Amino acid sequence: MREETRWEAKVRASPGHSQWYIDRFAAMRAEGADLDGEARTVDAMLPRGARVLDAGCGPGRVGGALAARGHRVLGVDVDPALIAAARADHPGSDWRVGDLAELDLADDAGAPLRFDLAVCAGNVLLFIAPASGARVLGRIREHLAEDGRLVVGFGLDRGYAPGEFAADAAAAGLVVDARFSTWELRPFTPGSDFLVAFLSPAP
Repeated sequence: MREETRWEAKVRASPGHSQWYIDRFAAMRAEGADLDGEARTVDAMLPRGARVLDAGCGPGRVGGALAARGHRVLGVDVDPALIAAARADHPGSDWRVGDLAELDLADDAGAPLRFDLAVCAGNVLLFIAPASGARVLGRIREHLAEDGRLVVGFGLDRGYAPGEFAADAAAAGLVVDARFSTWELRPFTPGSDFLVAFLSPAP
């Protein structure tokens, strides 16, 4: 039986949480907040028209910004309300309901979909099911092209330490190529409270 994610548990305990999350970012954008920092960093890593997997896409904030920059985006999120918002706000991309721990994307012929880059932003790894980091990272890794990359970002104040993340990445067949403390790529130090990591498939 599939294990409930932390996000689903939060929504179950507070049924209005998904709409609050959607409204929060809509209000921030209406107020002129810069919400595209992650997308700018990812865009700089890609050629035009790249295939991008937005893993844990929420209402499409990052994936929608990447699509606007000319990339082909497929987003997956466990929350149907967030996917509905992504489809409404960013209709040109492919948004699907799904658990990242069970990620299994295929084309019309049944062949696995492969992506030039997968992005997992917005603290997604803090809202998956407990102790499922290696499994989630492994499922994402299976959808990377041979020379594909994964970019993740999450806060370090909720119990998922850099060492644990590195161990999960290794178990998933991924190599951590670089670490930063912000999406503007400032250096990562022992005192950093946020981690942005670039990963690639292990040889």
